Order: sequence, then C-alpha cells, then structure tokens
Amino acid sequence: MHSNTPSDGGCGNSQCQCAAGAALAEPVASINGIALHASGEQPDAATLHELAYTELLRQQAVRAGLLPRHTGLTMPQLTDAQRSVIETMVEQAVHTPEPTEEECARYFEANREKYVVGQALHLRHILFAVTEGVNVNALAAHAEKALLGLLGKDAAPEHFAQLAGELSNCPSARDGGDLGWVGPDDCAPELAAELFHQSSGLWGLGVHARLVHTRFGLHIIEVLARRPGEQKTYAQVRERIAAHLGLQSQAKGLHQYMRLLVGSARVEGVELHGADSPLVQ
Repeated sequence: MHSNTPSDGGCGNSQCQCAAGAALAEPVASINGIALHASGEQPDAATLHELAYTELLRQQAVRAGLLPRHTGLTMPQLTDAQRSVIETMVEQAVHTPEPTEEECARYFEANREKYVVGQALHLRHILFAVTEGVNVNALAAHAEKALLGLLGKDAAPEHFAQLAGELSNCPSARDGGDLGWVGPDDCAPELAAELFHQSSGLWGLGVHARLVHTRFGLHIIEVLARRPGEQKTYAQVRERIAAHLGLQSQAKGLHQYMRLLVGSARVEGVELHGADSPLVQ
C-alpha cells in the first residue's frame, strides 16, 4: 500500500524533476518576510549584509511612522529623501555623549607614542610574500631559518643584503632590502603599529628578533638608524583625541542599536550580528 501524501522533497513521483529542482533552488534572504533580493539572484556577502541592515532600518522607520508601508514582498529601492529620513532617525536614536576632559587626557597618556611627529626609521627588510596557494607553515619555517642566521653571532654585516637579494619578494631586494627613511604613514598599518606605536620601546637598532606579520606576508626587519621626532603636547592634540573618541562612541552606539533591531526581527538566509559599518550610503 502506497501513501498518496507527497514527500517534503517533491510530489512523490520518482520520474518528476520537482524534487531535484527544490533541492537546487537558492534560498532567498529576508527580513520579517520581505525578500532582500529576487529569486535566483545570489548577492555577495557584503552586498547581502548591506541590504539586510538597510531593510531593518527601513522597517523601523515604517514602525515609527516616518515612512509609508511597503505593499510588495521584496524590499523597495529607497529614494534619497527616504535615506535622509532614515539617517535622521538613526542620529536621533543613537545617543553619542561628548568625551569628558578626563577621558581625553587618559587616552593621551595611554597613547602618547601616536602623537609624535617627524619620527622616522631607516629600514631594510626581507619580505616573504604570502600569495594564493602558498604553504604558509613552510614559508614561515623558511623565514625563521633566515632570521636565525641573521641573528647569529657570526653573521657578517653584508649577509642581510645578500639574503634580501636572494629571498625577498619586494622590489627593494635589488637594493639589499633597503627601504630608506620610513615614517608611520609610509608603511602598512600593521608595520606602523609594530615599529612606531609601541610604548614598550621594542625597536632598537639592528635586526628585530621576531618576524613581523602584515597583509603582505612575513618580514625580517632591520633598523639602521632612528629619528626620534617631536612629542606633541596634550593641548596640541586634544581636539583630535576628542573627535576620535566621539567616533568610537558613535560606532558603539550604532552597533548596539542595530543589534536591538536584529534581535527583534525574523531574519532568514543571512547571518547578522549587528552593524560595524555605515549602513545608509
């Protein structure tokens, strides 16, 4: 005896293709039942997140009586005027207190090294580039071996330039890895943080005792000379610090606001944790 009830995968007919079609169909992401894209479209992750956060805000503006209800089943395109309404709504909902004098002063004392101007290091490096398909563990072992050779007591002064010419994936290899005088704004943020923004004073002259990791790969770094620069006073940078802390506070408030919207919505087909970037552009 056979059941006439179709299975969840199709109509129950083994010759029918509807079960396979259902299995292959791409799910449509939605917020509270409003689709973020048309069936068959596959937005990339960044686009899908932007659509989701925008739709969350649009629906919140409708609940607040700021925008008219949408009668369709797919999210509408917002006009410039509607985006302006949403931006104003967010500005009013996200309270951003001005940083206090104490908070600004405390930040300055904890980050004095960020407010030194004119500092520079004469550097040379050996870059072991991390490219697609490279075995990172093997590359790191190769870099560590080269570093240990340069740190050895018997390392000749010319050995660094020789290794840079042989191993470095940077154009500076033809100059023995010499980068010339480099300031905080002249290098990758990860390298700037390591070289200039550490209060512990790890960077003396000579070959650094550990590899430095950046978006470009692994670096062996040698400091040949140093220009100390001028330490700015708190009074000189107070406004910059206040603006920076204000932006941090605003970002935190926006993140919390979006988490509340996400938590109260039925979100399907996209994973949301809250906002960490501008949502209405």
